[in-house]
Amino acid sequence: MSQDNSTWSYRPGDWLAIFGATTTLLLPASEKARAAQLWDQVDGGSGFAETLDQVLAPGLSVLPAFVLIGTGDGPTKVIVRGAGVRATLTTDDETVELDGSTVTTWVEKTLEGVSAIGVEVGEADRPGPDHLIEGGLVRVARIDFPARTADEAPTTPGAPEAAPLGAPPVGLPAEEPVVEPVEAPAEEPGDEPAGDAVAPEEQPATELLDVAAYDAEEDAADVREDALGPLDTPAEGVEAPPAGISLMDPPPSDDGSGLVWDDEDGADAPPLPPPPIPPAPVPGGPPADATVPPVSAPPLTDHDGLTQTGPATGEFAREKPGIPGQPPAPNVTRPVARLIVSSGDTVEVDRVVLIGRAPEARRFTVTEQPRLVTVPSPLHEISSTHVEVRPGTGADHGSAVVTDMGSTNGTVLVQPGLGPEDLKPGIAVQLIPGAIINLGDGVTIQVTNP
Repeated sequence: MSQDNSTWSYRPGDWLAIFGATTTLLLPASEKARAAQLWDQVDGGSGFAETLDQVLAPGLSVLPAFVLIGTGDGPTKVIVRGAGVRATLTTDDETVELDGSTVTTWVEKTLEGVSAIGVEVGEADRPGPDHLIEGGLVRVARIDFPARTADEAPTTPGAPEAAPLGAPPVGLPAEEPVVEPVEAPAEEPGDEPAGDAVAPEEQPATELLDVAAYDAEEDAADVREDALGPLDTPAEGVEAPPAGISLMDPPPSDDGSGLVWDDEDGADAPPLPPPPIPPAPVPGGPPADATVPPVSAPPLTDHDGLTQTGPATGEFAREKPGIPGQPPAPNVTRPVARLIVSSGDTVEVDRVVLIGRAPEARRFTVTEQPRLVTVPSPLHEISSTHVEVRPGTGADHGSAVVTDMGSTNGTVLVQPGLGPEDLKPGIAVQLIPGAIINLGDGVTIQVTNP
């Protein structure tokens, strides 16, 4: 394919889809146990033929259906197998449809200049939306390249366009809005305005009274009044204002006291005398008729006052291991074996050891950094990450175990007193001192005691 083939779109479903750089593989849900191993194969850069060999390794009879697509340089290759599995290939000159249910083995097609690919498996008519993906392992019902967008969603011919929200159904007249009559506010008895002046009409209320908030404010006002007395009653020792004058009213211009108030001329009023000092409380507590303001309940605390909650601080704080600002050191255990590579390297197995033509550490945390060992492979018979050797756990504790990482040409293990054994990808095998691991291309690894 001549265009960028890194971005696909998929619709969620039950099948397992593995998207690689140049290879795409679809498997039914029954092949979930093999999906992780095949993902390592495809993600590692395996081509169309290598992936097909791995897919067919258990035998064609145990694989009811699958789809394999190769989109690297050169023509596009597609294989479909199984009932309900369909693929559509589009070029500038033609559109080719492949149906896996029409044969007992599979349908294979190779085309030049493919511009679009669509594959339907399982419940392909499941409603969207479609999602974008550039690489990974997901569950799908259909996949498309180039990626489908919302504008490309299929529509039924002749179907009416969706009406905007709030529009009446087609064929029915629009309902007229119902206008409820608003009663005029009742006039309160009182003095009518003099002359022919017309009082402005009251506008209807536009806000609702929060009854709960109003009741809460009334209760709070009652509590303050009970504790401090009525607001318009002067405190003890303070002279009451003259009759007819409220504390909230503005002061008169001349009250006969000889004092000058701040009037319109801007005259400054003399400083007021300091308020009287209240009498000291009488020993023995407040009088019986005194009103005591309510006291809120104390906050809940620990029963003994010694227990701390939340992160430890102060003397209980623990110092973090390592150097501040630097990542923690990887976990290192006691070596359980020593590997002597025919290329001249000697490696202690005190952590995970990845060996291959160009090994890469994937799916490891900062504290689980493996040791990478690169071996020569002039004929490229050794995969990039060929085998893994690590300290064993459980029944294999105290010894090393080796695991084939889905290599292309496989790994042969020769244990002392036993015949050669082909390692199965993803299955760990305990190593005995004296064992020989043959990676191919003339590279062997001897296992000895540490």
